Amino acid sequence: MIEISLGKMVLLALIALIVLGPEKLPGAARTAGALMRRVRSGWDNVRAEVERELEIEEIKRAAREAAAEATQNELKDTLNQVREPPAGLATMVSLKPSTQAAATTVVDAEPSANVQSELPLDEPTATSLPSRETPHGDA
Repeated sequence: MIEISLGKMVLLALIALIVLGPEKLPGAARTAGALMRRVRSGWDNVRAEVERELEIEEIKRAAREAAAEATQNELKDTLNQVREPPAGLATMVSLKPSTQAAATTVVDAEPSANVQSELPLDEPTATSLPSRETPHGDA
């Protein structure tokens, strides 16, 4: 704002006294004071409005940052859940090698002599396929 020192004010008062005269000077001083009050209150209103707008913008920015942070944390949690295997899957994976080992042991084991002696070698087994001979008839 305009800075007016004491010397400048005295100079303005002398010029106003000379120009306006002693009768009109008190009325002019009142008018100048009222004008200064209106300018100052208008300036204060504008400054308060700008400060309110800045506070609103700051609150909006903080809300956006909080929402972005919450979204980012939710995304991180989801990624961690996807990366970590479920507890049941870990149990199944740990059982799988022992099951494979048991199956390999049973498959690799030689059949016992009792099982072979029960099956006669001369008779066809249920797993053998019958020959497919189709009768060719002369019609």
